Amino acid sequence: MKNIQNIRTDYVKGVLRLQDLQDSPGQQLSQWLQDAITAEALDANAFCLSTLNSKGFPRGRNVLVKGVEEESIVFYTNKTSSKSADLSLNAKAGATFFWPELERQVCLYGNVSELSEKENDGYFASRPRESQLGAWVSKQSQPLSSREELDATLEAVREKYRDIEVIDRPSHWGGFRIAFVSVEFWQGRTSRLHDRIVYTKGERGQWQKGLLQP
Repeated sequence: MKNIQNIRTDYVKGVLRLQDLQDSPGQQLSQWLQDAITAEALDANAFCLSTLNSKGFPRGRNVLVKGVEEESIVFYTNKTSSKSADLSLNAKAGATFFWPELERQVCLYGNVSELSEKENDGYFASRPRESQLGAWVSKQSQPLSSREELDATLEAVREKYRDIEVIDRPSHWGGFRIAFVSVEFWQGRTSRLHDRIVYTKGERGQWQKGLLQP
């Protein structure tokens, strides 16, 4: 096994300056997401969603962002999941994007709210059919006796909807919106002296940008 103490990367791919960033964090995040897509970054729209469980422990898992707005991001999930249970107890979350291909990271946190039924229906209808079926199959985060059990449930759901063109959305499936409180943009630099710029809101509700020590 390679000595992990000696594994390090000297980041050299970019520079981040206050004057180069957009006025709002949503605009800037959209730009960086597009840069990651253009660079063909693996799962460019993936981020680590962090929540707190009922015992106060943080839990993180990768999910996909499905909307970036001026002051929030949107994601969808099974609402019987552990992440949904956490958010029902504490409607606050963190999100971390990392694109090693660009040596960039975005860390944000904010207040969480549920999307409307209309929003949920609209996005569910746009999903691939197999993903729609999958939403009916998984009792997310619950114990599973075997993979065969899951596969059998999938086949039963496929059979149920075999001659049905439009698959209805499960009531337990829907989306959440994380409204930004703080959004930090990070660009890796040499010697661990990284560029960090954070957006926070001023007293009048306008976004302000500031530098942070690396």
